[in-house]
Amino acid sequence: MEYFQDDMEWNPKAEKPLRIIIVGAGIAGLVAGIGLKQSGHNVVILEQVSKIAEVGAGIQVAPNCARILGRFGLLEKVMEKANMLTKNSLRRWENNEELGSAPLMPEIGKMYKSPLSVVHRGDLQRILLEAAEAQNVEIRTSSKVVKADENFGPRVQLQGTNDWISGDVVIGADGIKSDMRRQMMNLHGVTDRSSPTGDAAYRVLIPKRKLEESNNKEALKLLEGNVGMRWMGPGGHIMAYPIKNNTVYNMVLLHPDKPDSANDESWTRQGSKKEMLDFYKSWNPLVTSLLSYVPEGEVMEWTLNSHRPLPRWIQNRSVLIGDACHPMLPYVAQGAAQAIEDAGVLTVAFTKTSDVPLALEIYEAVRKARGEAIQNSAATTRKALHLDDGPEQEERDRRIRGPGKNPDLWADSEWQHFMWGTDVMKDTWENWTDYKSKVEGHALEAVAASTYT
Repeated sequence: MEYFQDDMEWNPKAEKPLRIIIVGAGIAGLVAGIGLKQSGHNVVILEQVSKIAEVGAGIQVAPNCARILGRFGLLEKVMEKANMLTKNSLRRWENNEELGSAPLMPEIGKMYKSPLSVVHRGDLQRILLEAAEAQNVEIRTSSKVVKADENFGPRVQLQGTNDWISGDVVIGADGIKSDMRRQMMNLHGVTDRSSPTGDAAYRVLIPKRKLEESNNKEALKLLEGNVGMRWMGPGGHIMAYPIKNNTVYNMVLLHPDKPDSANDESWTRQGSKKEMLDFYKSWNPLVTSLLSYVPEGEVMEWTLNSHRPLPRWIQNRSVLIGDACHPMLPYVAQGAAQAIEDAGVLTVAFTKTSDVPLALEIYEAVRKARGEAIQNSAATTRKALHLDDGPEQEERDRRIRGPGKNPDLWADSEWQHFMWGTDVMKDTWENWTDYKSKVEGHALEAVAASTYT
């Protein structure tokens, strides 16, 4: 496949098959299920909804997760539905002036041996679900997990029954409202809560026919091209690009949250087109014309909250992945990628060993610091993108135009290398012995400390 070159040499067959319970059939849970099943494990995914729907809007498939999808045999079908962006254009809100741009494909694909693309979340979800079913991953819908084992042993209880489902390990992939996380944090005496960022986001999809009906040549040019548009303005920014093979224009519009908004972190809540148009009415004519084509009743809005890093991602024989342990804000577009990295590392860990506590300790050693660094980068990027016009904004624009570190981390080459150039599966496989020594050393230190206290 073009741009995908896998230089990881590994044997994806587990030394001993395990029974693995995954809570949640989102992106994190499905990719973990596929990888672990391919390694020879017996996997059951418990999903609370009765039918797994294809919902959402555009998401980025960055090189750091594309290479994992490639290894699991999923990338080719994803790329059939994806758009590869040639660049990201950084622009002023008021006059649409391009301040600078960050080259993407094909340069990024050649550099990192994996493509960068954007795809509708529903398309990705469907591809993953079909692959999981084709590989005989057991997926039980209408199966809401209401309780984990009090000591986080490998069992969970389903709603409406006193029975427990048991295995060798439990993976909590139950998303941003994770019950697994809440119960695990209670064990550590930590209150599981989030803090408002002050922002909310609209997600809108503009069908091609709307632009054709109006004969808006400038908007059609955006749809037919493969350029990411990043408009930056006072208190908000917009990220926009084509998806579904250039038949839909995807826009994510960040803006100040309303004081009385529901703080439920739901991205399927309906927003107001009138309020959206009112906030962006002073932005450039291209933006305002695009927003006028959004179908009535199809504006989605959600509140953006930040979550503090957790003390642990693992407990006994249970582990958290994806938004359950590192909910990502959209400023650097790494939510799906980081969830897929979690799945990739767990697949390697349970290929290398059947020692569940060791595998989970190494997973946390590989993933926690990296995942949280990317999670925490959101605050820096948010500030840079939402500056009021004035001296700080002028300095930001100067830095975007000139050489050196880009204040928009998503467009900064050094930060891109950290995000996209790291191969977490290869790192885990090749440095297994070092990670093993590290986590075993920490365990001995903990035993020694408890002995003398």
